[in-house]
Amino acid sequence: MSRLERFLDALRARGLFAALIHRRENIRYLTGYTGEGCLFVSENVRAILTDFRYVEQAGLQAPGFECVRTRMGKSVEALVAELFRRSDADKLAVETNVLSYDDHQALSRELGGDDRLAPLARIPEELRAVKDENEVASILKAASIACRAFSNILGRIRVGMTEMDVKIALNYEMLALGSEGEAFDTIACAGENGSLPHAVAGRRVLKSGELLTLDFGATVDGYRSDMTRTVGIGHIGKDLRALYEAVLEAQLLALPAVKPGAVCEDVDRIARDFLEARYPGAFGHALGHGVGLFIHEQPRLGAGDRTALRPGHVVTVEPGAYIPGLGGCRIEDMAILTPDGFINPIDAPKQLIEL
Repeated sequence: MSRLERFLDALRARGLFAALIHRRENIRYLTGYTGEGCLFVSENVRAILTDFRYVEQAGLQAPGFECVRTRMGKSVEALVAELFRRSDADKLAVETNVLSYDDHQALSRELGGDDRLAPLARIPEELRAVKDENEVASILKAASIACRAFSNILGRIRVGMTEMDVKIALNYEMLALGSEGEAFDTIACAGENGSLPHAVAGRRVLKSGELLTLDFGATVDGYRSDMTRTVGIGHIGKDLRALYEAVLEAQLLALPAVKPGAVCEDVDRIARDFLEARYPGAFGHALGHGVGLFIHEQPRLGAGDRTALRPGHVVTVEPGAYIPGLGGCRIEDMAILTPDGFINPIDAPKQLIEL
């Protein structure tokens, strides 16, 4: 069964028979099309709505879909209404987590009222959470590129470089090794900046005796990898070393719990309880998240997510501890769930490296 057929089945199960999709990752997942626009699907109508710049691309990437050209005098909402009337559906499911209020109102007017619209309820995201063999193969390639890029730059990182220097070098290596682009904005944060979990790389100069955290990923066929390694610039003192060892121990405790049937928030609690006992309040984000066409997908290894892990889920395991004024540390691997456990495609060393 194709992805689109599985999507339509899930739609029918909710009593819905037509959907409008704007999120680009969802459009790509269902059609293969990577350009701009939106997707209309129903039992009998399957169309990509886009402007002149992407018409040829839509035909090449999604040959089984009608292409409706926009910016030709009619609004996108009016064109969607025409497709909706052809579908014979009574409601149109929309991505309420993506569609703006203004766009929702414009669509409502064209369709004849709010009662014509229904929430899509993240059906595409639920389908995307479980990866097939081809998706896993792309993620494995992306992870391999990221690991090799990390290995390649280690010998070039030195005192006097800036965070931005390191980020540029790492991104270049991933591109040279075959990445389509960085999976997200690469993080390179040193010293006291390490206490900011999502610090932005800047012109801060690396100094001896501090930690440098690198959070990065590559992209292959649109699929992302995600890994974090924290390294020492020169010899690291006892406080930062203790911080590093605690984060590493938390990850090593949590990883064996990642297996089919495990509940996401239960896995998170293993690492959280360990770090909370040693560094209260220092681990404030979830232990992990799904990865795929988008860098943060379902499921989430965090408090409140009762999802049971299953084969095909791809999640990160990334405990961290962040101490303002001292610095921070994060260590991140990926887990690709299998019937017997998981595959960890991140093979970069995790013992503290002092450069």
